[in-house]
Amino acid sequence: MGQLANKVVVITGGARGLGRAYCEAAAREGARVAAADIRDPADTVESIAKAGGQAIGLDLDVADMASCQAMADQVVKRFGTIDVLVNNAALYGGITGGRFDQLTEEQWERVMTVNVKGIWHCCKACVPAMRRAGGGSIVNVSSLAATYGMPYALDYATSKAAVIGLTRSLARELGRDWIRVNAIAPSAVLTEGTNEYMGAKREKALQVIAGNQALQRNLTTDDVTGTVVFLASDASKLITGQTIMVDGGTTFL
Repeated sequence: MGQLANKVVVITGGARGLGRAYCEAAAREGARVAAADIRDPADTVESIAKAGGQAIGLDLDVADMASCQAMADQVVKRFGTIDVLVNNAALYGGITGGRFDQLTEEQWERVMTVNVKGIWHCCKACVPAMRRAGGGSIVNVSSLAATYGMPYALDYATSKAAVIGLTRSLARELGRDWIRVNAIAPSAVLTEGTNEYMGAKREKALQVIAGNQALQRNLTTDDVTGTVVFLASDASKLITGQTIMVDGGTTFL
């Protein structure tokens, strides 16, 4: 029996990168997984099925409340409940960095809508099922950018700092429902999104990032999934409102 046996786990942004890795890790631990993404999550679902796990793929635009509600309704219809929500979907790889006064207002609004409001939308959609089940776990994905400070990405760093505030406040609000709310804050992970964001500066940037860590190696998806599984599982049943840094020892909270 895995750590997430018989749990229904919703993971947003599940089509690729960390989101796909979270989906596959949850399935290995016995969860029934809903991989939800604005991209087609078919490859994630196929990978889980080939490994003997259970998963469905769902279309989701976290910026649209109606889309989030439809996603939650489909999960409950298929699996009967929702035990865990991993709010992973975010704008990262597709945004353009720059000095704070050169960022466009359009990009700023889009980043805040997806990275912050999107979490609010998904929580609104999924929490009722958790309440009916008598509890659950929400895992929000923040970033090292929020705690260390990330120049030339003020919109992204600000959105990820908001995720930490949202996590703490929601943890106090949902404690009476036995719904735990925690966050992880990874450093740059070797994914498609990181490659897209860093572009031609990738190798130099990754070298600098690793050099600032106590454990001087860039993170892979396998370095992050264990923390998400722990926070989703009953092993962390009395942990809430916390942000766990998964950054090789860059920032100590």
